[in-house]
Amino acid sequence: MLVVLVAAVASLLLGRWPRARIGVSLAGGAAYAVVVAAIDWYVVLAPDAPGVATYQVGDWPAPFGITLVVDGLSAFMLTMVAVLGIASLVFSTRVLPEIDRRSYYFPLFHFLALGVTGAFLTGDLFNLFVWFEVMLMASYIFVAYYGGPQHTRAAFWYVSLNLLASAVFLLGVGGIYATTGTLNMADLAQRLADPGAYGLEPAPVVGLFALLLSVFAIKAGLVPFQFWIPTAYRAAPPQISALLAGATKKVGIYAIIRLSFTVLADADVPVELAVPGVGTVIAGDSPLAFVGAALFVMAAASILVGGIGAVGRDSIEGVLAYSSIGQVGFIALPVALAATTASAELRHLAVVAALVYALNHTLAKGLLFLAVGAIRSATGTSRLSDLGGLAGRSPPLAIGFFVGSLALVGIPPLSGFFGKFLVFDAAARAESAPLLVLLLVGSLLTIAYATRTWNRSFWGARTDAVEDASVDVVQVGVVLVLATAIVAVGVGFEPVYEFADAAATAALDSEAYVDAVDPVEPDELETGGGEH
Repeated sequence: MLVVLVAAVASLLLGRWPRARIGVSLAGGAAYAVVVAAIDWYVVLAPDAPGVATYQVGDWPAPFGITLVVDGLSAFMLTMVAVLGIASLVFSTRVLPEIDRRSYYFPLFHFLALGVTGAFLTGDLFNLFVWFEVMLMASYIFVAYYGGPQHTRAAFWYVSLNLLASAVFLLGVGGIYATTGTLNMADLAQRLADPGAYGLEPAPVVGLFALLLSVFAIKAGLVPFQFWIPTAYRAAPPQISALLAGATKKVGIYAIIRLSFTVLADADVPVELAVPGVGTVIAGDSPLAFVGAALFVMAAASILVGGIGAVGRDSIEGVLAYSSIGQVGFIALPVALAATTASAELRHLAVVAALVYALNHTLAKGLLFLAVGAIRSATGTSRLSDLGGLAGRSPPLAIGFFVGSLALVGIPPLSGFFGKFLVFDAAARAESAPLLVLLLVGSLLTIAYATRTWNRSFWGARTDAVEDASVDVVQVGVVLVLATAIVAVGVGFEPVYEFADAAATAALDSEAYVDAVDPVEPDELETGGGEH
């Protein structure tokens, strides 16, 4: 957090010197990646790694102070941000004209990364809200960055929806505090696991978490909260759309996983909700019964709406925007399965599947959006009707785009194959035929829109726009680096799986999380002499 904050402030102060600003921004991105790699090794992956590390800001003990927590789950998410962030940052240096390099683009980029990082590291709900707002403030400006009518319109709807979501978020946080007396996630998990010991009436937590779930679904772009995605992704610069789809979307998924399994999984709150007009009753011993049912519906709708919508788009950005809706459904579906199963082994597998699929989506969708940026820079357009023959004009760009498309489809030995395989495996072990049919239909839709986009953009006769194209070598290089990462993750999948396995274990091990944070009771605080 300090690295990215220093990079943001330094790039802000260097506005008169664009080359120095770019140098500082790139150095900040590289330092961020190095620090994240160090966290991955020393906290999670090393043989003697503790698995979780905490920092009490100001040395105030939890739950009274601000707690920062890094464990396998947050480290896994941070790694995705680091990889895609530095790729988008390098790409940005090649697409911005001189006047934009003097603007607030690079400081905003780092503040966006700061918000995402803070959301992954915070240990309490209120500061999760705060970091959401930091992330959103930067993304508002990026959606309206080009300043045209369509960009302003997209930003207006994006801001309006997220302001409403922020109000709902704050309402839910306030209700949880009024109900439980705490917002620290470890303390909240502890109290909900034994409400009688704390004199709590935890039943309202189910309804309050429903409010938070709707907010997280908006951030993730799940149906029926997906309508902001197509306009926002088309309006933002492609390298920012890559970050929005690959990183900020995952904040919503992370929040759902963290609160569902770390905080609510052991909650002693029986649930019995009748679904109007269906004759079905959602029942269980914890709020996870409700979470799972709601996520199943949203994930299924997302897969279908996103896939069908992507098939008929007339621009590559439109295809990728709707594809993001469908792909996040593939991520949410195993999370829903994990929330509803009674099998600890299946729950663990389902969370691993969601995380591996999220990693592939970050790499593949980030690559494809950056490829769109390279295409637009070279040809001046991304409309399918204006493209054709790109494979002959720039074979390296075609190779990169092809690898990203195959990763979305799930072709071995790319990273996407393992994500899709694990999701299908979890559904098969749950013995759920409807889920398998849904996943099959979603996969067929992915093949349909990926094939259509490739054929109309890269095959066929060259159009005038493609014939006159001037491809930027560095932009294509960034795309190829991500393509190489996709291949490397697939070929060397074992350590990636071990990392995802550690992340799933951290998400599901509520006791270890609580022990690491170690929230204290008020009467345990020492007072006097200015100490606590």
